[in-house]
Amino acid sequence: MTLNTLVPLCLAASIAVAMSACGKQEQAPQAASAPQMPALDLSRIDAPTLSLKAADLDASANACQDLNAYVNGKWLKANPVPADRTTWGSFEVLAERTLAIQHALVEQIAQAQPAAGSIEAKLGDVWRTGMDEAAIDAAGIAPLQPQLEAIAGLKNAGAVVAWLRERYAQGQGFLFSFGGNADYKDSGQVIAYAGQGGLGLPEKGYYFDEDKAQIRQDYVKYIAQLLQLSGTDAAQAQAQAEAVLAFETRLAKASLSRIELRDPAKRYNPVNAMEANGITPHFDWIAFFDALKVPAANKFSLSQPAFFRELDTMLAEVPVDTWQAYLRFHTIDEAAPYLAKPFEQANFDFYAKTLRGQQEMLPRWKRTLGAVNDAMGEALGQLYVKAAFPAESKAQMQQLVQNLSAALKVRLENLDWMSQDTKQRALEKWASFTPKIGYPDKWRDWSGLQTRGDGFLANMQAAQAFNYRWRLDKIGKPVDRTEWGMTPQTVNAYYNSTKNEIVFPAAILQPPFFDAKADPALNYGGIGAVIGHEMMHGYDDAGSQFDAKGNFDSWWTDDDRRLFTERTDQLVAQFDGYESIGGQHVKGRLTLGENIGDLGGLTVAYDALQMALKADPQANKEIDGHTQDQRFFMNWATVWRRNFTDGELKVRLNTDPHAPANFRAIAAPSNMPAYAQAFACKPGDAMVRADKDRVVIW
Repeated sequence: MTLNTLVPLCLAASIAVAMSACGKQEQAPQAASAPQMPALDLSRIDAPTLSLKAADLDASANACQDLNAYVNGKWLKANPVPADRTTWGSFEVLAERTLAIQHALVEQIAQAQPAAGSIEAKLGDVWRTGMDEAAIDAAGIAPLQPQLEAIAGLKNAGAVVAWLRERYAQGQGFLFSFGGNADYKDSGQVIAYAGQGGLGLPEKGYYFDEDKAQIRQDYVKYIAQLLQLSGTDAAQAQAQAEAVLAFETRLAKASLSRIELRDPAKRYNPVNAMEANGITPHFDWIAFFDALKVPAANKFSLSQPAFFRELDTMLAEVPVDTWQAYLRFHTIDEAAPYLAKPFEQANFDFYAKTLRGQQEMLPRWKRTLGAVNDAMGEALGQLYVKAAFPAESKAQMQQLVQNLSAALKVRLENLDWMSQDTKQRALEKWASFTPKIGYPDKWRDWSGLQTRGDGFLANMQAAQAFNYRWRLDKIGKPVDRTEWGMTPQTVNAYYNSTKNEIVFPAAILQPPFFDAKADPALNYGGIGAVIGHEMMHGYDDAGSQFDAKGNFDSWWTDDDRRLFTERTDQLVAQFDGYESIGGQHVKGRLTLGENIGDLGGLTVAYDALQMALKADPQANKEIDGHTQDQRFFMNWATVWRRNFTDGELKVRLNTDPHAPANFRAIAAPSNMPAYAQAFACKPGDAMVRADKDRVVIW
């Protein structure tokens, strides 16, 4: 996921007033133009085999020393990262099945003759043009040539700014982020947010850290390679590439780190257009808003003003030919996955192979399916839920959410470190949580998107412009609380702080997360802990700064916030102590929100399991020689079985707000006395944290 002004907190991030389980069979809602396709035969698509099995356990490992090794050791040894991947685990295995279903759906469309202008026709255009490798290769750089010629014609800083306005209006802005999100202080209204951006490397540290020097050299080679492929002389390409790196280094110096950006206060700086123009006298925000046909220039968030001051200085100081090199490179880089093979290969070789250690490209059909999802993901989701999401899964999930919500309420009511005033506000937030399960209640309208039967890049840019326009048109209007931030076919979940909602797409509702036929322990240790995780994002270090209505407004007493910070600092220290690859440690501050989600979520899920077993004593039975408590923790670990390439792991340690999976498997259980009791662990065992080090928050 790319870092944006408002980032959903995902698993890979009390719910509402108690919901009753649905007693009737539900069908996915259909828009007026919804595709009507023949039923898909799912029996031809293999289901993943990730359910917990006694035979998978590693007898050479000890659950009291390392839960991850005990549950996942054998699987991890038998399932190395495939050559066309950088990571391989439970999430990826489930994603493979969803991809297979989506593949069957788009192939079904391709063989049909859908009505012109229908959703099927548009999905089919993107799919077929993406699969026509011969036509893409024959076109070369030609599809991008008009944009490159426009860049070549820029004469001064004013022309650069005019070009930026034009390209942003087409959804092709890369110098800074710009879009609509809920106003942090008025969560019912959408305002514009402008934020830092413009970097080609993963994070600002890549421009300065000594151990990243080789990556910077490889990046310069990649920039030069793309410029040469587009027709620039070799010597000029090298000089321009070095100038681009220097250009981006200036932007990086003025940028906040990933850790700093976790603070909502550093993502919100409301100004009007005239005030913004005072910060950037060479960049006219009134003209920018006019070009994008966006209202509400009287209030928007210029989220990192120091970045924009430096950007404005660069408009005045940096020679126009350097600006041209920067704009030319990023224009080609953004389009490279949809251009001829040399461009796509160069893009893969740097970003996937050099940075992350991926040895081979995904097959063409998977790359094209990724593009279809980028272009029309929710449209494809309409077909997906109709083909692959059983109505009973949604009903059972609603019951699980209700049970987790009840357990969270009890825990909040019984906190011994929080005052009654703050506790009352915490319960108000619990009562206002909104869960979303499976798919949206209403689907997007795609009637304005124009696609064509030839031209892969043209279709992708048309979709990019259409989707960006759809997002811009929200600015100045009330927040639409029915919209989703993920597609139904995404194997993930998220929490949105300004909507105070938790969202579970259909694709995650598969084993090991969810199985309608499984014993309670597996569902509570899987999707139950995920539900708890997302709920607890409402009370993590960032989410806890938003109130029950989703406004950025402190609802804590000073003493309670201090006590909370003391506890979260303990969790930071715990993860800072985990050593990963090459002596690099996990960044406890970067991963704090997710770690709070894991610890609180697993704790609440365990409480909910005990409630369920008390209500149905017959379910409290051993299976394969393991108790329900043991199976609960074992399935939690199963969720986090995952291998990484060295390169992928190094990038994630610097950029990912989630800790590596092996640490997520063990960290939360090691803080829970229930785990030690379940496996008869003793003080001093690695999975039993000493009382002085044990972290208890929610």
